[in-house]
Amino acid sequence: MNTKLTLRLNTSVIERAKKYARSHKISLSKMIESYLDTITRQKEAEEKTSITPLVESLSGVIDLPADFDYKKEYRGFLEEKYK
Repeated sequence: MNTKLTLRLNTSVIERAKKYARSHKISLSKMIESYLDTITRQKEAEEKTSITPLVESLSGVIDLPADFDYKKEYRGFLEEKYK
């Protein structure tokens, strides 16, 4: 179902948007609908991605010193593993 929506925008923004829509052979309404659809779907996807209770319970379990160099430790681990 299509519903009419009235927007108040800066005149220069409207003119640039019309020019863009014309050059891409789409209507301004379709362009705005596509944009709104995209940003609202992104928000829904972000909300669906949540930390599971198991992961939440594990966060903060390991207490490392502030100067811990994980790259150096991992490199040492790999060197030892592939000797």
